[in-house]
Amino acid sequence: MLIDPFQRPVTNLRVSVTPRCNLRCIYCHREGEEKPRGEMSAEEIAEVLQVAAGCGMRSVKLTGGEPMLRRDLCDIIASVPQGMDASMTTNATLLAERAADLAEAGLSRVNVSLDSLQPERYQQITGKDLLERVLAGIDAAVEAGLTPVKLNMVLIECVNEDEVPAFLSYVRNNRDLILQLIELMDWNGCTLHGNIDGVEHEISTHAKEIITRRMHHRKKYCLDGAEVEVVRPLHNTEFCAFCNRLRVTSDGMLKPCLLRKDNHVDIRGKHGEELAACFKEAVARRAPYFR
Repeated sequence: MLIDPFQRPVTNLRVSVTPRCNLRCIYCHREGEEKPRGEMSAEEIAEVLQVAAGCGMRSVKLTGGEPMLRRDLCDIIASVPQGMDASMTTNATLLAERAADLAEAGLSRVNVSLDSLQPERYQQITGKDLLERVLAGIDAAVEAGLTPVKLNMVLIECVNEDEVPAFLSYVRNNRDLILQLIELMDWNGCTLHGNIDGVEHEISTHAKEIITRRMHHRKKYCLDGAEVEVVRPLHNTEFCAFCNRLRVTSDGMLKPCLLRKDNHVDIRGKHGEELAACFKEAVARRAPYFR
């Protein structure tokens, strides 16, 4: 297992398989990529996953952009080494047609980016009128067993803060759905931070059980048949102290921290022991952003 200089085990890999997306969300951080130099091939990604597994990484989350814009996505999923859990973050606009195939290829579950249950507001945030397709994708994911489906709702000031009760109703009494309330990060010129303090306080007062997860020490609240996780990455020393992630950009860079761009390790064209050495170097460069 790889352990960074701050004694944090690195067990989770996030792999961006493409910078392309069919939406234009107002806050998108694009996994920290600015000027991608071309997507890695499925074969390159497969080798990265093999080396990561050999370094003790136990799970991989495929991200984008929108991963389902890759026609060879099922091939990528099928290349995940045995014993490594594979999940994916998606906007779900293309999920209804492909959920069963993704599950058959070996995907275990999905996170769905969904910031509004109101069509006009959804279009305001994403630039596209595709809410019905997203909801159909969620239903298909549940049917295919890609569960629990986590709904990633980024809290945006004066835009969707009032929809938290509607989201709670949407996931209530459905064990296959979990709501994740996510603090907005300062990307793409969007600084409309919703009142996550107030929302979390309100939820905590009604929670029947509060669980602290190992990853990022984030809180999970169980209330009235609903499960809610609160993700707070900003100015949060606990979030950084318990981070177990290493990122791979779509163009082949190991990225030790989402918020930094000065410590990347180039893995394009690296193989075998040389690639494994790059992983060790990237982990050695890891440092908590907030401490």
